[in-house]
Amino acid sequence: MTTDTRATGPADEAQWGKTACILCECNCGVEVKVEGRQLVKIRGDKEHPGSAGYTCEKPLRLDKYQNGPHRIDTPLRRRPDGTYEEIEWDTAIREIATKLAKVRDEHGGDKIFYYGGGGQGNHLGGAYGRALLHAVGAKYMSNALAQEKTGEAWVDQQLYGNHTTGDFEQTEVAIFIGKNPWQSHGVARARPVLREIARDPHRAMIVIDPRKSETAQMADLHLQLKPGTDAWCVSAIAATLVQEELTAREWLDRHTVGSDEVLAALSRIDIADHARRCGVPEDLIRAAARRIAAAKSAATYEDLGVQQSPNSTLVSYLNKMLWLLTGNFAKPGGVHIHSWVFPIAGRWYPVPPQDGTPRALRARRAVGTALMRWGARPLRRALAVAGRSEWSRAGADWGANAALRAFFEPVSVPAARRMADALGRSNVEGTTPVSGANIIGGMIPCNAIADEILTDHPDRLRAMWIDASNPAHSLAESARFTEAMRSLELSVVVDVAFTETARQADYVLPAASQFEKYEASLFTLHFPHNTFQVRRPLMDPVPGTRSEPEIYAAIIDKLGVVDTRLIDDLTAAAGVSRHAFALALFSAVENQPRLAGLVPYLLYRTLGATLPDGERSLVLIWALAHLCAIAQPDAVRRAGFTARGFAQGEQLFEAFRSRGEGVMFADDRYDDAWGYIQHADGKIHAAIPVLLDELARITGIEPSYTSEEFPFTLSAGERRSFTANVIIRNPEWRRRDKNGALRMCETDAHSLGIETGDTVRVVTATGSAETSVEISDMMQQGHLSLPNGMGVTYPRDGDVDDVTGVPLNTLTSGARRDKFFGAPWHKNVPARLEVLTTTTAPEKAQESQ
Repeated sequence: MTTDTRATGPADEAQWGKTACILCECNCGVEVKVEGRQLVKIRGDKEHPGSAGYTCEKPLRLDKYQNGPHRIDTPLRRRPDGTYEEIEWDTAIREIATKLAKVRDEHGGDKIFYYGGGGQGNHLGGAYGRALLHAVGAKYMSNALAQEKTGEAWVDQQLYGNHTTGDFEQTEVAIFIGKNPWQSHGVARARPVLREIARDPHRAMIVIDPRKSETAQMADLHLQLKPGTDAWCVSAIAATLVQEELTAREWLDRHTVGSDEVLAALSRIDIADHARRCGVPEDLIRAAARRIAAAKSAATYEDLGVQQSPNSTLVSYLNKMLWLLTGNFAKPGGVHIHSWVFPIAGRWYPVPPQDGTPRALRARRAVGTALMRWGARPLRRALAVAGRSEWSRAGADWGANAALRAFFEPVSVPAARRMADALGRSNVEGTTPVSGANIIGGMIPCNAIADEILTDHPDRLRAMWIDASNPAHSLAESARFTEAMRSLELSVVVDVAFTETARQADYVLPAASQFEKYEASLFTLHFPHNTFQVRRPLMDPVPGTRSEPEIYAAIIDKLGVVDTRLIDDLTAAAGVSRHAFALALFSAVENQPRLAGLVPYLLYRTLGATLPDGERSLVLIWALAHLCAIAQPDAVRRAGFTARGFAQGEQLFEAFRSRGEGVMFADDRYDDAWGYIQHADGKIHAAIPVLLDELARITGIEPSYTSEEFPFTLSAGERRSFTANVIIRNPEWRRRDKNGALRMCETDAHSLGIETGDTVRVVTATGSAETSVEISDMMQQGHLSLPNGMGVTYPRDGDVDDVTGVPLNTLTSGARRDKFFGAPWHKNVPARLEVLTTTTAPEKAQESQ
């Protein structure tokens, strides 16, 4: 079932390869020295266009992810008694496809739920997984973003339609709300950038955080609020901007609609009272507002500290008011909507080229669309026949190229939008059938998943596919999620390890690791220079494992949802040329729109055959390159890809494919940020009525989250120097704090009679766990913190599993969540402590005698 993947024979000659860190969204470029199957040395890649050689300490021992007894190398099937047996791949594929089809046919494809589709840096597999979702007719999906980012994403959609990023390298005032970039990063080259801000007397850093984090210790202003009171603190800052007339009123009148409603709402805030409620001195709140208003530029960054706390969606809105009311958009050092290779938040959006649209656009679009729609089948057959000889292939390629030159620019946007919307699913909204939870960006809230299963409702979920994710460990109230998984008619997990979630599944499929297959870093979140990296495999996959694209293609083959004649025709067209293939594919999707969601599968099975051995999965990168060039032709052109139409996407793909260090694919100017606004009037829609109503509501609430039974507030999931996402299962990866101690302030520790190193039991309404204590001046009175990434199983000698640290979601509650989009309150868990051992116990015993 498991395998030790370290080389046992003579080591291969050591080689350096380029790849990326997979431990946070920055995906910094790294160079890796490979010896056999071991990653023996890792360093920052100076040629990477984004990170430029920077890396923190976390990826330097990534060999602990890649190698060890936690890896699985054969498909597993759960027996009735709960144990697992090894089975052949063919058996696993056949049985899983049969059972998926059974659920689909008996209950409907919308009863099959898809969770995951990525993880940090493991992105291509998730994209191919969307094809399976469409193949079975699934409707509902989710992933880790839906317990963190959906509230902010919804606010972004209402304001301007897409995701924003701050220009922290140039900003005069950096504002971090519930964010500690020294440890959690999220900012390119985070630590050098923070140091530069801190050392510059003309710049300032403002941190809003209950903890005196590493970033807060560097700040000019640290607003150390009471846990869970961010809404009162941030609204008081915004209200100060309004009431002291520090807003950019002319700018607001010119670039926004609805700002008068926002100004009126904030003018009614009692700043002194909100300061009292959040525990921050009023003069410090006013000082922060004045510093923001006086700056030439300001940028904000919020993260899980507020996104997993009370009032998270409202705080996301108020956060954006700090830069919006001061006019810090589309300027150096401000906040910007950015380009994408493919959007992971928000809808795919084309920005028209500034040199004007092609002549007779509408007529050419109408003609081209009609030809694709009605001529799809004859076109495919003609191209298939043309592939039989060299001279006919040349003629067909010439004809396809001519057709693309004539029609690509007029028809590419609607054709690309159809595919992008089907894959991104950002336009899928509404509510879930059982619990009525809000769906945003196609994702249901993670806290609602168990609610959609553990019920006798006729529309309950019946099957679940989980890709490269560990929700039984990472989602709130683990025991309830485990119960939900066990009650399903079918559950499948694809992963590199026998995770906590895999231990509940009916089938477990072993995946190749992120360093054994082609991968890509899809967190392209930068402005004005945006970068993307395709990562080549550093070694062959562990024998017995498969890449996710291969797994999904095999399942869809068995489901038989695609006409084999279509596969044959597209394969023949690909044998002619990519021009011919693009023409055939676009025509097929226009003729049969349902194929849009199956495009990753179609690419893999057809165009993929034309790529060199091992590169088949890169066909999805080919599609993404074209979607990127269609959406942002000017930005891509300024990055050096100067061809027009179809040829521009081809240029971009070849660069992605060949430049292992990564590619700067978009070069924007600051004014270009306006072009990314998706509202028809090109303005920011500042008023969100439901959130202005919520702001008015909280002014009548006295925040209180503890009780006599649970007098402490626990933040479950602090980022530390040696914590990361739970793909790092080997506890030896952590150089320090290997057990993940509970942090608390000295006053609280002394009141309980405990010191650093003592053991306590943390008790919440949901569960309990034992942990050692670390007294830390980061913490304020009444506030506790446990680190993320702990509490996973790791095999030791024989079949004995070791668990190091606290599995946090044995302590969290699925019921404590944001009222709008269900984000869990992991950073605000009422708790109490029970003292188990103390270092002073022997001395006290001697005194009593």
